Amino acid sequence: MSSPNLHPMINVAIKAARAAGAIINRAALDVEAVRISQKQVNDFVTEVDHASERVIIETLLTAYPGHGILAEESGTEYGAKDSDYVWIIDPLDGTTNFIHGFPVYCVSIALAVKGKVEQAVIYDPSRNDLFTATKGRGAFMNDRRIRVSKRTRLNECLISTGFPFRTGDNFKQYLAIMADLMPRAAGLRRPGAAALDLAYVAAGFTDAFFETGLNPWDVAAGSLLVTEAGGLIGNFTGEPDFLEQRECLAGAPRIYGQLVPLLAKYSKFAGVDDKLRASDRMRSIDPTQDTYARSTVEVQQPDGEAEAAPVAAAPRKLTRVRPQAVAPVDPTTE
Repeated sequence: MSSPNLHPMINVAIKAARAAGAIINRAALDVEAVRISQKQVNDFVTEVDHASERVIIETLLTAYPGHGILAEESGTEYGAKDSDYVWIIDPLDGTTNFIHGFPVYCVSIALAVKGKVEQAVIYDPSRNDLFTATKGRGAFMNDRRIRVSKRTRLNECLISTGFPFRTGDNFKQYLAIMADLMPRAAGLRRPGAAALDLAYVAAGFTDAFFETGLNPWDVAAGSLLVTEAGGLIGNFTGEPDFLEQRECLAGAPRIYGQLVPLLAKYSKFAGVDDKLRASDRMRSIDPTQDTYARSTVEVQQPDGEAEAAPVAAAPRKLTRVRPQAVAPVDPTTE
């Protein structure tokens, strides 16, 4: 149902998102019957993605036939090709979660006007949570105004991310990032739907989010939610023009400010010195190296005081043994 208090374009986007959500919820009742295909390794698309996208596009173009469309599954096939108004659509963000029956996925719809996102809707059909934002009018969850977290200390923060999953992704870099962040934060989470991750930052459920390899339809709607909720969003070096750059960092302002120095060296836009430091960090945690690396980085608190990284109670004497004399040990087990 439309609301007279919302921008007319938001009301149309809500109608489209709820129609897509109804398709997703019906399919979720028997997810094993859903036909699945694979776009590339670990990157899936279902008939539900396609059906959801069709109903969204039909709803939007019925109301605004002169607008353009950028959609995950159909690209720019539909809509006007030269319009200043472009709807950016992810019909089912979190497809891998969906096909496993893991209820963390959403519909994401944004409207960009001359390249700037001005309207945003993210709908979580499994929880019936609706996130909306209009540029300059604030961000809302189920008609309630939302704001980013008020936390200022990184060691109290819950941070969400997305792990690499495609062939060619830089797995060693993510291991290095996690090694840098995990001792400094209260927790690191990987829910699996970037649009919903950004909505949760906007609502203050998490304090920050970062990920690489993202497309505009993954982050367009969520980016407006974050900024309208008082947060900041950009690439790993803190630059705001991130939409096409395939790396994203978002968070409450004080936390964002602490994460940029930590993540900047892992950015593809980093300077040479930063990239060398990132390479050294990746080598230090590479399990194939014949060294045992322990982080000795100090954690900087917002008040300027340094908090030492955790130190083992007592150092253990390491004894080298011949590889054939022992069975391989899984370092993840105790």
